[in-house]
Amino acid sequence: MAVGALAWSGQVLTLPFACLFPALWAFAPTRLVAALVSMTYFLAASRDLPQGASTYLGIGLIESTGLWFAASASFVFVHTLLWTSKSGWNRAARYSVATTLMALPPLGITGWAGPVTAAGVMFPGWGWFGLAATATGLLLMTTRNWPIAALALGGVWAWSAATWTPPTVPDGWIGINTSFDYSDKAKANDYEQHLSTIAMVQKAVGEGHSVIVLPESAFGTWTPTTERLWTQNLKGSDVTVLGGAVVLNAQGYDNVIVKLTATGSDILYRQRMPVPVAMWWPRSIEGAKAHFSQSPSANFVGYPIAPLICYEQLIVWPVLQSMLSSPGVVVAIGNTWWTASTEIVETQKEITKSWASLFHKSLVTAYNY
Repeated sequence: MAVGALAWSGQVLTLPFACLFPALWAFAPTRLVAALVSMTYFLAASRDLPQGASTYLGIGLIESTGLWFAASASFVFVHTLLWTSKSGWNRAARYSVATTLMALPPLGITGWAGPVTAAGVMFPGWGWFGLAATATGLLLMTTRNWPIAALALGGVWAWSAATWTPPTVPDGWIGINTSFDYSDKAKANDYEQHLSTIAMVQKAVGEGHSVIVLPESAFGTWTPTTERLWTQNLKGSDVTVLGGAVVLNAQGYDNVIVKLTATGSDILYRQRMPVPVAMWWPRSIEGAKAHFSQSPSANFVGYPIAPLICYEQLIVWPVLQSMLSSPGVVVAIGNTWWTASTEIVETQKEITKSWASLFHKSLVTAYNY
């Protein structure tokens, strides 16, 4: 519980505490204890989910607590099934399978709290080699050589923490945070909200920024009327605005990032993994669509960027899929009005900082709190 709570506390430099989980799991005396260790770690790491789900879905605490335990099911099941009392590399191989299953779809859809996320804190700038080094250290934590692995990882962590700097923002770019209330669906993204957002963008333009990133849902439902309102207000400026929107279709909707200039707009990115249950459900003909294998990166002014919308920042595979394209900038946005009094947003930020640092990428974030 302490490992899960400390690692996922919203402070990026505490992420390496998660590297203790493999040892706690591996050296559990029985399969039942391994299951309890796995559940306790996951529940502690995702402790803000009940309150967030209650606010977002408008359900009671009992129902949201049920969702919390349901979200842990795949993590607990995989780690319980693959636990073994046999020591040595057999155990390490089983942990390798478990962590891989929880990093990739379909189980990776709820693959939160993966210890490998700490790679960017311990090996900033190492890229895929840093990822491999972290994965190797995690495997060694399940063997009798775990004290050596712990000392090695701890030493790397201490050195990195002493010199670690957060990812930079590209010159001319800025992410604008907002604080609009989306609890009243009738007033969300109304005319007044658009005018307020436009005023923020115009202020940023006046300060010399050429690329402005807005939060998820900042443009609301994307229509020709919305586009016309924005392009008219951007006339005379050489600015590009990236912001979240919803595009309706006959089978539900896409959660997207729109690229907007004074001359028009394009859909830059369609979300690969919307929030399960709240937005997306397998085989559902309503709700958000999941574009699992499409658009892992987006082409922006001649080079790829790595877009991550809200929930995609909490799991492993979307960012790794995006990094295969060697993007120059990670763009992370979210509409997190429902996370008040929780550490969900800070956790999203610590994860994106770690991944951007690992691959030595610039990072631009924009959230609606």
